[in-house]
Amino acid sequence: MQPPPEETRRDAAEDAQWSRPEYQAWTGSLLLGTCLLYCARVSVPVCAVAMSQDFGWSKKEVGVVLSSFFWGYCLTQVVGGHLGDRIGGEKVIVLSASAWGLLTATTPLLARLGGAHLLVLTSSRVLTGLLQGVYFPALTSLLSQKVRERERAFTYSAVGAGSQVGTLVTGGVGSLLLDRYGWQSVFYFSGGLTLLWAYYVYRYLLSEKALLTALSVLAQGLPVAHRTRVPWRRLFRKPSVWAVVLAQLCSACSFFVLLCWLPAFFSETFPGSKGWVFNVVPWLVAIPAGLLSGLLSDHLISRGYRTITVRKLMQVMGLGLSGVFALCLGHTSSFCKSVAFASASIGLQTFNHSGISVNIQDLAPSCAGFLFGVANTAGALAGVVGVCLGGYLIEVTGSWTSLFHLVAAISHVGLCAFLLFGQAQRVDLSPAHEDL
Repeated sequence: MQPPPEETRRDAAEDAQWSRPEYQAWTGSLLLGTCLLYCARVSVPVCAVAMSQDFGWSKKEVGVVLSSFFWGYCLTQVVGGHLGDRIGGEKVIVLSASAWGLLTATTPLLARLGGAHLLVLTSSRVLTGLLQGVYFPALTSLLSQKVRERERAFTYSAVGAGSQVGTLVTGGVGSLLLDRYGWQSVFYFSGGLTLLWAYYVYRYLLSEKALLTALSVLAQGLPVAHRTRVPWRRLFRKPSVWAVVLAQLCSACSFFVLLCWLPAFFSETFPGSKGWVFNVVPWLVAIPAGLLSGLLSDHLISRGYRTITVRKLMQVMGLGLSGVFALCLGHTSSFCKSVAFASASIGLQTFNHSGISVNIQDLAPSCAGFLFGVANTAGALAGVVGVCLGGYLIEVTGSWTSLFHLVAAISHVGLCAFLLFGQAQRVDLSPAHEDL
């Protein structure tokens, strides 16, 4: 008697998971990879003032360069997730990191070619966004296939903590390099380290044959050997899928609004304050908060609590409480309280890694990369709209309170949708697969 197809797929998935030594090596490497991703991403914001002085850019031109990254970033989320599901997320990550590392390291050289500095650097940032856009969808695909369910929350939180570490590294080390050796050194630093990391992963964690096969698939457009058909239409008929997509959209939007406007809020509201305090403290708080959320989530599941109950608890913290502390920012005139509220809001947002980010892997591990790509694309686009809408509200009302009301409202919309419709049962295990 043949075992049911769903049981066979589960057994195959368990066989493909990392052993303990592989898990430890990959988790550490991916944490460093995420750190370097953000080192490269924030190189331009750190160097923006020095570059504008060097090239004679206006504020509007600086804004074009800063925003151009997201033009590319929005376009490759779904592609990155789909490629991760088809050829393996680790291969997509290493190939894209090699490309963005090389591009970052050569940016100072490209900027000196000809006189069109603005066009060259804008194009470079768009391309960097395209290359980095595949990272998190491919990472989601990889972890959904290689990590046991009871360890996914901590693993994703630990790897995601690299984003805060990378921001701090570039803000600290990058600032020192900028002062001593010029803005070019920041790009050499982040790009060079990324290339070294990609070489290490290729040399010690990947097989040459697997990487060459992936390159062949990308170059020739050939179907992979273990071709699978995913029921896209079935997925998007499930309320739980739409709930996690909406929650991810709201999470990303509220994060981008805070990320873009908090420095300006502190500078204008507390002009005598030290910039390093409000630029560093919230991110320092976010690192242990993210790790704590992962440990807590996995611990509760191991103690027998239902997976969906734990995911929803994480979202009460990541969207609910985070939104409350954002709201508090608009109702205090104390610098210390504002830093505390900002740190709490940013820190609690890391609980989303143990909630909706892992819930996507709960729902559809066979196509988690694609599904995360869809959600993150929506989130990135909503973030751009949210940042613009926040600026409009500040200008019209003349008050920062309206901005924080917007953040709280967006967060609680996502929370309500997830609490009402969120589930953790797999929705990709159907005998009859359909394509859109």
